[in-house]
Amino acid sequence: MLENLRIQNFKSWQDTSDIRFGSLTGFFGTNSSGKSSILQFLLMLKQTVESSDRSRVLNLGDDKTYVDLGTMYDILFMHRNPGLLKFGFAWVPDNTYYTEVNSFNTLEEGSLPEAISFEADIKRNGDYVELSKFNYHHGDNIVEIIKSKKKVDANFIRLSHNLYTYYRNSKGFKPRKTNLTVEPSKFYNAFNLSHLIFDSQRHFNQEMPKLLDYGVYELERLFGSISYLGPLREYPSRLYVWAGEQTQSVGNRGERAIAALLSSRNQGPTIDMGEGQPKRTVEEHVAHWLKELGLIYSFKVQPIAPNRKEYEVRIQRTAESASVFLTDVGFGVSQILPVLVLLFYVPEGSTVILEQPEIHLHPAVQAGLADVFIDAIKRRNIQIILESHSEHLLQRLQRRMAEFGVDEQKGFDANKAQLYFTDIEAGRSKLTPLALDDYGNISNWPVGFFGDPFADAAAMLDAEMKRRQASSV
Repeated sequence: MLENLRIQNFKSWQDTSDIRFGSLTGFFGTNSSGKSSILQFLLMLKQTVESSDRSRVLNLGDDKTYVDLGTMYDILFMHRNPGLLKFGFAWVPDNTYYTEVNSFNTLEEGSLPEAISFEADIKRNGDYVELSKFNYHHGDNIVEIIKSKKKVDANFIRLSHNLYTYYRNSKGFKPRKTNLTVEPSKFYNAFNLSHLIFDSQRHFNQEMPKLLDYGVYELERLFGSISYLGPLREYPSRLYVWAGEQTQSVGNRGERAIAALLSSRNQGPTIDMGEGQPKRTVEEHVAHWLKELGLIYSFKVQPIAPNRKEYEVRIQRTAESASVFLTDVGFGVSQILPVLVLLFYVPEGSTVILEQPEIHLHPAVQAGLADVFIDAIKRRNIQIILESHSEHLLQRLQRRMAEFGVDEQKGFDANKAQLYFTDIEAGRSKLTPLALDDYGNISNWPVGFFGDPFADAAAMLDAEMKRRQASSV
């Protein structure tokens, strides 16, 4: 899970400063203030990691990727040329992997700290883009790579004191001093460091890549665990075709939500409902939340006939209502369905990025989304990063923070949330962390955070008085 992020010189962000992430991280603010850009940055890194083109420093996308950001000219702050994009982030790694690969006597099992941090500098000079520096930090253990033109000097390869001591004391180890020609590569793995330094040391080739590749492996695992649902959802259909393939996500527009539900049937009951309670299937839990939110009475996905791969979604609005197609009920059901499926279908411990999950939803359902998020976090250890304009969602979240310690089932620990307000001044985005106390109170509400309801109420009263006075004359 992500712990923090800092971005410099990306779109309208000259510097985000340190963004800390919690189990639930929310970005609120004015339109075109940079909220979406933070999410887009993470998605840009994700699509770069997943790209088959290993020579591309950053995959800025096209119409088939999570985001299409254009060119380096488009993403650099003020379109600077030459320009330097700098960023860094930290995350909690899979410690079980480190236990498996650790074979060094000098590093005891579990000696790496929980967090790994990564930093990179990417330069643009005209049409040329290069990775100029990157580093991984595991506590006191550091691997830092600095590129110069198209060669890397071994003197610029810096290892931490602990690791260097181990290498230096090993038989036959001599640091190489020659320049090493490398091929351009992705932002996080410019070359196979272990082979470049130790290609003449067979003993090291067997062991060193495990630790040196640890950061790369964990970074790829991190972005592989991120799922995304955009603000524009697919329209519902009368028929859905599913031939039995296992889908990995619900799709950027929720177009594979029904396929994910059908795929989940192969997993059986996976949702832990607490001690003494039977587990639920994903489908059962999604139906539960649709009913809990007041949207439907019953929800079924069924084949149109035996031994067919075409499926239909049938809805009952109330117990007395006729069963109808998903297309024949309000738009809100099909809009929230991908959100629910995504949260309870992805593997436990995943990170889910949501843009405006409240779109097309009634205010009461927007508020209920906060309860859905809390449920997914508690039951499945899901990390949620969202961008929203919903005052109703935020107020329900604040209420659940106040209830923490009183209602253990519904309450939510305020310390597990990180909320931010974004604004823009003179073309520069600004991020303000919202100061939450243990009871959900926000002490630094920005001016105009959700409009000015008091001003509207006062203006309404003033207009009413003027009309009444005019009519009495």
